[in-house]
Amino acid sequence: MSSPGGPAGVFDRAAGTYDSVGVPFFGPIAAGLVAALAPRPGERALDVGCGRGAVLAPVARRVGPQGSAVGIDLAPEMVRRTTADLADLPWVEVRVDDASAPSFPPRSFDLVASSLVLFFLPDPGAALRRWVELLVPGGRLGVTTFGEQDARWRQVDAVFEPYLPPSLKDARTSGATGPFDSDAGMETLLADAGLVDVRTVRRALQVRFRDVEQLLDFTWSHGQRAMWEAVPPAERDVVRATIVERAAELGAGPTGFAFTQDVRCTVARRAVLRGG
Repeated sequence: MSSPGGPAGVFDRAAGTYDSVGVPFFGPIAAGLVAALAPRPGERALDVGCGRGAVLAPVARRVGPQGSAVGIDLAPEMVRRTTADLADLPWVEVRVDDASAPSFPPRSFDLVASSLVLFFLPDPGAALRRWVELLVPGGRLGVTTFGEQDARWRQVDAVFEPYLPPSLKDARTSGATGPFDSDAGMETLLADAGLVDVRTVRRALQVRFRDVEQLLDFTWSHGQRAMWEAVPPAERDVVRATIVERAAELGAGPTGFAFTQDVRCTVARRAVLRGG
């Protein structure tokens, strides 16, 4: 079963609860990326796949009214809600646009950020090359991707496996193999796109849930919603009960529980060519 509207439709339907079910996940990941990119007052910044603004908001505050911050997302409802959320920052623009080919002139930005987006794109290398074109010489680019996932968390996610079409078999990371499976793979991907001084920062993020109900809410609130939508409605109660069972077997109790997700932040800059 495919989701109406494809990825944009899934994220449109998730927009109301995205990053708002009380589980610190996208915020801490975004904070690491913003710290690595170190936006400065007056800079022009682009956030590709901005979601509900976890990266865009802190970047905008750092570049300040002397600069500008643009967020793009494929999901119109994400754009609508994020525009409203950041209405107090008039130097921020949020618009619907395609992450694979953002519609801006070359050399429009001092920095480009993209958190947990690159692995969803059909041709990540081509997208990166397009993003590099949008940077001024010396401009910085940073992306976050997933590293190792807690084996217990994988066991919970595996409950969806029998229902998933090939396109969703690895829907949350879309890259357990290939360039997304190692620091070296990601660094090569960025270097092949024409970036230099490529480096990776790793962080083990502990993701805490107060109970299994919050875990279930979390799975519906972001891109993993596509997995739920692949399950026939008549069978969702069975999947839900199996997740509750699996979580209990893995230590979920009345005082809450936590899984660990390794996060990779890879940053680089566009080369400054001789004479410009």
